[in-house]
Amino acid sequence: MTESERLRHRVELQAKRMRKAERDRGSLLQQTVFLGTLGLLFVLPVLGGAYLGDWLDQRSEGYSVLWTLSMLGLGLVVGVINVYLFVRRQI
Repeated sequence: MTESERLRHRVELQAKRMRKAERDRGSLLQQTVFLGTLGLLFVLPVLGGAYLGDWLDQRSEGYSVLWTLSMLGLGLVVGVINVYLFVRRQI
């Protein structure tokens, strides 16, 4: 196979990939739903962790934000893992 044939073959493969990507691209509504889902997957664990931590802090004696910060951090970790797993599954 000559150099020009290899180049032509690579260009054809790239053009085929580009046509497939254009055909598989989602609509604006699909992209909006995707981004909204990502937001919920991240925000809900963070808010849930903050709420649970505040509730636990109110149950303990004295002023403390230890549970709130701990649960907020845990919510952040869970939110990031949720988003990572969701995006990985979609690709």
